[in-house]
Amino acid sequence: MTLAQGRPYLAIPGPSVMPDRVLAAMHRAAPDIYAGALHEMTASLYPDLRAVARTAHHVAIYIGNGHAAWEAANSNLFSRGDRALVLVTGQFGTSWASSVERLGVRVDRLDFGRHAPADPARLAEALRADRGHEIRAVLVTHVDTASTARNDVAAIRAAIDAAGHPALLAVDCIASLACDPFEMDAWGVDVMVGASQKGLMTPPGLGFVWFNERARDRCKGSDLRTPYWDWTPRAFAEEYWQQFCGTAPTHHLYGLREALNMLLHEEGLEAVWARHAVLARAVWAAVTAWGQGGDIALNIADPVARGHSVTSVRVGGAAERLRQWCAREAGVTLGIGLGMESADDWLRIAHMGHVNAHMTLGALSVIEAGMRALGIARGPGALDAAAAVIAAG
Repeated sequence: MTLAQGRPYLAIPGPSVMPDRVLAAMHRAAPDIYAGALHEMTASLYPDLRAVARTAHHVAIYIGNGHAAWEAANSNLFSRGDRALVLVTGQFGTSWASSVERLGVRVDRLDFGRHAPADPARLAEALRADRGHEIRAVLVTHVDTASTARNDVAAIRAAIDAAGHPALLAVDCIASLACDPFEMDAWGVDVMVGASQKGLMTPPGLGFVWFNERARDRCKGSDLRTPYWDWTPRAFAEEYWQQFCGTAPTHHLYGLREALNMLLHEEGLEAVWARHAVLARAVWAAVTAWGQGGDIALNIADPVARGHSVTSVRVGGAAERLRQWCAREAGVTLGIGLGMESADDWLRIAHMGHVNAHMTLGALSVIEAGMRALGIARGPGALDAAAAVIAAG
């Protein structure tokens, strides 16, 4: 006998839970791609994609996942032999650096480990040492999906400016978009990368690159740009097909349209951010209580430096057993540990996208039951602590 029968809950950091409305919007016959309703609907996406990124500037849509969006940004930002500075605060900072490097760009890494955000003072120091201004761009994840460290993007921009350096600032918002507050224009971000499968509540398959006029002007001569990755025809298309370098991802666009309706025009972006903050604090409260009586802890010690979309948790020596129990016996799938010291010590609890209080409290209750079943030492009061956060709102 198993209690996992019924609708499963995928509490992993992407793909996130897809709303039934989004799936229903995609469940249709193939549309006319040459004229009519599809063109009108696609045109309506761009103002909302700007709104969700808090920018008045440009956005290009790609058929691909987050790694494809990295490559799109990389190809437009750099020429072969250029120099990039990547701030690493987890596995996805490391992976973005490798992605750039494999294109023939020289990469300097400032590695801040897996348990803390980037230090803007160290960034300023590194940029001051670049007296010839060879570094073309600073790359950083807003929230690293593996460590769940959240970087202070406004402070990073301030550090670049304080160093008197002309580097562009490019930010990976794949794990944070429509989950954590982000202000592309107000924070001085030049290039921003996102994807559909997390906070945007749409199946994997769409990548996005937002860029401002400064980036557009500075990157006109980038020789890594190819016809497919070039952001210019996508953002300034004269023909419909140019937005996608060929056939449009029609059904993903319909799903994205419904997701943006839900996020921007019904719930409202500030309310979306607030919901994610409360759910994150509920998870943190539970983990903190468990940690009072066992080898259990939040990966990021400072709450200000934690992302609101996913939480990395140490469950010493038992994380994988606990993950397997939750999936097998209760139908809740938790995220694996990525890029940490030992995979068996770490798991991740996602609370991103189409998630509400009962889903988060339910996942925490299943984790508590799993710890009981497996005899994992823990402190008491975790579910009460999480419920108190939800009650306070």
